[in-house]
Amino acid sequence: MSYPIPSKMWQRVSIVTLLLLIPSVGIAILRQSATVAVPANQTPPSSTATSSILPNHPDYQALQALVQQYSCVVSVQNFGTLPVTRTEFATVLNACVNRSNELIATDPKIVTPADMKILQRLQSEFAPELATLKSPIDELEARSPITPTQTTRERTQGESTRKTQPLPTAPLPSIRSDSSVQDQLVNRATMPKPQAGSSIGRVAPEPQPGSRFNTENYNRIEDNPFHRVGNDPLSTFSIDVDTASYSNVRRFINQGELPPKDAVRIEELINYFTYNYPQPKGDAYGGQSQRPFSVTTEVAAAPWNPQHKLVQVGLQGKRLESETLPPSNLVFLIDVSGSMDDPNKLPLVQQSLKLLVNKLRPEDRVSLVVYAGNAGLVLPATPGSQKSKILAAIDRLEAGGSTAGGQGIELAYKIAKQSFLKSGNNRVILATDGDFNVGVSSDADLTRLIEQKRDQGIFLTVLGFGTGNYKDGKMEQLADKGNGNYAYIDTLLEAKKVLVNDLRGTLFTIAKDVKIQVEFNPAKVQAYRLIGYENRLLQNQDFNDDKKDAGDIGAGHSVTALYEIIPTGTKSDVKLPEVDPLRYQRSGETALNTAGNELMQVKLRYKLPQDSTSQLITQTIQDDDLRADQIPSTNLRFAAAVATFGMVLRDSEYKGNANYDLVMKLATQGKGEDQEGYRGEFIRLVEQSRGLITRTGSRE
Repeated sequence: MSYPIPSKMWQRVSIVTLLLLIPSVGIAILRQSATVAVPANQTPPSSTATSSILPNHPDYQALQALVQQYSCVVSVQNFGTLPVTRTEFATVLNACVNRSNELIATDPKIVTPADMKILQRLQSEFAPELATLKSPIDELEARSPITPTQTTRERTQGESTRKTQPLPTAPLPSIRSDSSVQDQLVNRATMPKPQAGSSIGRVAPEPQPGSRFNTENYNRIEDNPFHRVGNDPLSTFSIDVDTASYSNVRRFINQGELPPKDAVRIEELINYFTYNYPQPKGDAYGGQSQRPFSVTTEVAAAPWNPQHKLVQVGLQGKRLESETLPPSNLVFLIDVSGSMDDPNKLPLVQQSLKLLVNKLRPEDRVSLVVYAGNAGLVLPATPGSQKSKILAAIDRLEAGGSTAGGQGIELAYKIAKQSFLKSGNNRVILATDGDFNVGVSSDADLTRLIEQKRDQGIFLTVLGFGTGNYKDGKMEQLADKGNGNYAYIDTLLEAKKVLVNDLRGTLFTIAKDVKIQVEFNPAKVQAYRLIGYENRLLQNQDFNDDKKDAGDIGAGHSVTALYEIIPTGTKSDVKLPEVDPLRYQRSGETALNTAGNELMQVKLRYKLPQDSTSQLITQTIQDDDLRADQIPSTNLRFAAAVATFGMVLRDSEYKGNANYDLVMKLATQGKGEDQEGYRGEFIRLVEQSRGLITRTGSRE
């Protein structure tokens, strides 16, 4: 038996059914009507974080133009083609604000006044949404275990799968009428200090039990101890010009947390900065009497323990002009596996490589190889004059699949060999997060392959990207074995430093297998300690073995090493190793007769790029009495500041009275001209770290 259904009932059922089946259509219609109803030159008077902004809206188009003009890293998928919420719009705006700050720090005129006014207008219109990028995070952290790097959109709109770039919120201030736009725009020196948990970024992987660093990997570091000169007068190590540790440490601090101790390699912190050492005389590729680098030494009181002395050994590589550089055969080896599918990974790799491509000369050649499950050649050897072709190949890269790192490296070396330049610079440039999980059967086989190709004249440079599953230890090892450099790129500004500002040093080697051996005079030195370089130590017999691999110096590179020494007769509060005195060795008194007032002797061995036989440099350091009014150079004070910072971060047992106040004092005194602004950035980083210590109460 059937019953008639009233027409009103049918209407209600039909409407409910339609909404259940196609809710997105209804929502889209509502959003579109809400947005289109507003005149194009006005902002909705009562917009909320959930209202959409269409691509044809003037604000949308203005922001899109800024993104393209200043290469802002956009983490909102399909921005520029699809409508976005006001929260997503604010996320992109925030990225452009941070990008403009970075650019202005290097050149105050690079962002035009008109664009700065647009940024400030948009900030004013989207102030509530910009504020929510930070405030909800602080509230949620107080009552939930969500990681500080989880995105605002992922916390407030769990149904979305979009990821937001990890950028700190730093709104530009309002422009006053009594000063110029450039004068009032935010500079990195006046930006608000990022607070713990203020970073906006992707969800970090769930920490493993007993671990606080997710799946990131760092090799264990034990601080170099003091050695008694009477028993162990020689110190031998390989130089290191890698800088990855500094930018990685900076990444942790900017995200509102202290770095893991093993991520802090003090020598890489020190050598991130250039120092005012004199240029060597003669041609860097000259004969036996002409050296590719100069050697500078200095002695002062150790700031963290005035009873001790601090000895600085500085090497300065010869700078080369662009027209004198040999041609380059570069093979970009890009990790496009699934682990690279984050805004601070593959998209940042693409933007970084574009900076390098723009510096290529017609005689340079570029190839592009990718790997993810399988390796493939994306771009055969292409002259540097065909920049548009190279850039188009970079733009086509997409992430997805597993990682066959070994297979990719084999193909990259094969391509590099096919285009080998006998008198040029042949190099594979690997860009990855280090998450190799398929390919060559073991790390040992991989390093043997890299060593073999190194001996054939093809070097390897490693560029690290990303967070969460970052494999620092593996990438450092690969670069060391490949006679190349290792850098960590966390921002486009860091990419500019590595691939533009430091391009000559990154790509052009002027001296290879550079080793240092120091012999201390027991009449003057009771004990010594090398600060940093823990993973660069060599056996004493390795110094004269030309088959033993060591570090390389690029054009314009400076290398700094610091020794902390305890003078003979000084009663130090540092506990020294107990070793019985040697019966048959010369005593300190006998050494004094032959060495006079010498504190130590520094010997260096190096090879010119095309040579297999090393050359020797010998230099002595005198024990000049330190006067009370003697002022150390800015070089030594700043290097000491960075070393002190590293010891505090590592909570080293040898830090003495080192603290953040001492770091600030030394860094301020040693800042010098600081044309690039890197030393000023270091000072701000120390301030941030001190704030983290105050809040967390750790590593004091």
